[in-house]
Amino acid sequence: MKARILYTKPSVTELEVGYATDATRNGWGERCYDYIHRFEAQFREHLGVRHAIATSSATGALHMGMAALGIGPGDEVILADTNWIASAAPIVHLGATPVFVDILADSWCLDPALVERAITPRTKAILAVHLYGNLCEMDALRAIGTAHGLPVIEDAAEALGSVWHGRRAGSMGAFGAFSFHGTKTLTTGEGGMFVTNDDALFDTVNTLSNHGRARGQARQFWPDMVGYKYKMSNVQAAIGCGQMERIGELVARKRAIFHRYRALLAGCDGIALNPEPAGCENGAWMPTAVFAPATGVTREALQAAFAAENIDARVFFHPLSSLPVLGGHAGQPLAAGIAARAINLPSYHDMTDEEQQRVAAVLRGMRHG
Repeated sequence: MKARILYTKPSVTELEVGYATDATRNGWGERCYDYIHRFEAQFREHLGVRHAIATSSATGALHMGMAALGIGPGDEVILADTNWIASAAPIVHLGATPVFVDILADSWCLDPALVERAITPRTKAILAVHLYGNLCEMDALRAIGTAHGLPVIEDAAEALGSVWHGRRAGSMGAFGAFSFHGTKTLTTGEGGMFVTNDDALFDTVNTLSNHGRARGQARQFWPDMVGYKYKMSNVQAAIGCGQMERIGELVARKRAIFHRYRALLAGCDGIALNPEPAGCENGAWMPTAVFAPATGVTREALQAAFAAENIDARVFFHPLSSLPVLGGHAGQPLAAGIAARAINLPSYHDMTDEEQQRVAAVLRGMRHG
């Protein structure tokens, strides 16, 4: 049998291992936050934002940011139907209602025109999720937010390395959230980051992230509000520091893999890959192939074809509104249609050209099968 091709795995070197070892041996007592503060500073500088708070997950970052914006029972937050449940879960946890709108056919991100139509007196925020490294139409969404007095939140969990007309994904909204799960371009195993340029929002989230204990509170073990425990460990942050020193090469390698797929599939009518509009850069976390309806190719056929070649590939996210826990409806038309004929492609950093050719051969075979 051919060697298995995994869809993802992290790129970890002796640099990260060394930092993690130091944190494990010495990062206690007065040094217990050293790597956390260093990681946050590196991330702030890379993203070009005023504030960053390392968290246990992107979900936690979203949860705290939304709580700090005052989102709660009776409120609505608009987001795309195509997303992982982690984007919607904090809305539900806060007692608010996620309102799902359909996606754009090319970017697979939320459609600004449908966002505007979905706004009601109960709408409290717009959640822009940059899917698989693809970028939302941030100019249009921010204009809508400004016109209606609504904050635009950026879920950039999948978009590290993506750039919208000179601005990095996650740096343009009221706040941004990032993921460092083991599948991501930059990893700390589990973990995330809350970022913002809003001083007041930062202060509130900083308090929420530490059991509600405000910075500068002189009394020991005195919470000023009921907060959360979404902190990152010093050992995780140490791994993140090593990864941040390599961020340029990590993103460049993901983009190189993405562009190699585009070259291998050039001229294949009926297959669309992640877009990269003029003036933008796609961080290419998850290269994805979407087959045109006329090809007759289905998600299930793709899964079977890749399994036969011992290649691990992920299905496109199901529409969130189709999940029984979030409504159990048919899903928005484009969100449901694209999910039924798409597949995520392997793209780990040390993937070989031969392995990419094996993946591309399966895709080309589907078109002629």
